[in-house]
Amino acid sequence: MRALYVTHPQVRIDCNVPVPLWGLSELGRERALALAASGIVPQGAMIFSSRESKAMELADILAAASAGLVLSDHLMGENDRSATGFLPPALFEHTADRFFAEPEVSVDGWERAIDAQQRIVATVRTALASVPEGTPAVFCGHGAVGTLLKCFVAGRPIARSEDQNRHADKGGGNCFVFDLETMELGCEWTAMERFAPGWFTPPQAIASSPLFL
Repeated sequence: MRALYVTHPQVRIDCNVPVPLWGLSELGRERALALAASGIVPQGAMIFSSRESKAMELADILAAASAGLVLSDHLMGENDRSATGFLPPALFEHTADRFFAEPEVSVDGWERAIDAQQRIVATVRTALASVPEGTPAVFCGHGAVGTLLKCFVAGRPIARSEDQNRHADKGGGNCFVFDLETMELGCEWTAMERFAPGWFTPPQAIASSPLFL
């Protein structure tokens, strides 16, 4: 079953608020609303979301436009970084580099990348098993675990070079299409503005699109 993974766009950063409670910024909300209005998410889609505020806001916006059902699960959340809490941007990027470079090591107490990958893959697989045949499935989540899922589906090693900000919008709000059953990646990270309605069309039709591999 082909599915769409979408990361939340820009957020309101507040070092006094736990990261999982950050919401979308004005720009992030504008981008989410534009995605909802684009028709990319089909009517009646099942929308699965992390329980973090920014992902839930994205899921609710998409559901309102598509009359879709939102199901949330904390196991779809971002890699656990509570050991360090908020980090200044430069230090965060350095720590994230180490997270991807040493997947079997807990970097400064962060959840190990290999554990986060196993968690997101298992959770997405369970979610997809509940989707009725012919119903589109959309996942609203985060950059790191989304990248770990993408690496798994594509059969690639965990690496920072696979991260969304290396391929698409650095502020988030990026997507990829995947099939976990056949282990096929439909496209690399792509900014939501570059996606077009019909992403879930048959593979032979998708193959001619410049967005897809």
